[in-house]
Amino acid sequence: MTHPAYGVLRQVSPTASVVLENNPSSMTLEGTNSWVLRAPGASSCVIVDPGHDDRAHLAQLAACAPVSLILLTHHHPDHADGAPWLASEVSAPVRAFDASLCAGGEALRPDEVISAAGLEIGVLHTPGHTADSVSLRVGGEVLTGDTILGRGTTVLDDLGAYLGSLRLLAELPPGTPGLPGHGPELPDLAATAREYLAHREQRLDQVRAALRALGPDATPRQVVELVYADVDRALWLPAEHSVRAQLDYLRTL
Repeated sequence: MTHPAYGVLRQVSPTASVVLENNPSSMTLEGTNSWVLRAPGASSCVIVDPGHDDRAHLAQLAACAPVSLILLTHHHPDHADGAPWLASEVSAPVRAFDASLCAGGEALRPDEVISAAGLEIGVLHTPGHTADSVSLRVGGEVLTGDTILGRGTTVLDDLGAYLGSLRLLAELPPGTPGLPGHGPELPDLAATAREYLAHREQRLDQVRAALRALGPDATPRQVVELVYADVDRALWLPAEHSVRAQLDYLRTL
């Protein structure tokens, strides 16, 4: 699979550029978006989500040096595995919500504001995809990691937490651009968050109906086979993960 943006530092806004890693899949869409943040005129940059330990991709990010900070939106390998090599290469600290991922810097704190590369970067704790997921507010834009993708929906660990994260993002000012970890930029993140909320309510209704048909003790796999019958079976495994989160949520109400 080829993509015109592979291997290209693409300017998205005055403060944000992106390098698309060549790791496409059903889970990563075209690949991982590694974001390079820098205020106009600033000498250094911040790199968000270096991606896999893909030395060709990481070398391109390292070429943006000096790098003052590496940030991770969450722990999944397609976002975080390349951080140790890149940090060593550019002599920059790594910060993430999960302290075990940090090197030379403290764990991120909810509502913290980080000053780096001439920017003020606000940390929003947006769990649900993972417990350690964060979104990053930079000026009038928000980097969403895997909390909201450029298209499609994300896999969930905790639906209750995720609904709270969507409600938080839905309160952003209208027209706030979203810069996701996978897929194209979003012109209005708050509107997309509201669409996600509506989609999740629709899926919950489908799961409730499945439980009425299958019985209250139905397994996630049984629910997937009924609710996702028209979906490519290659996506059933991640769907099963999300259905498990939906069942856990419904069974605690």
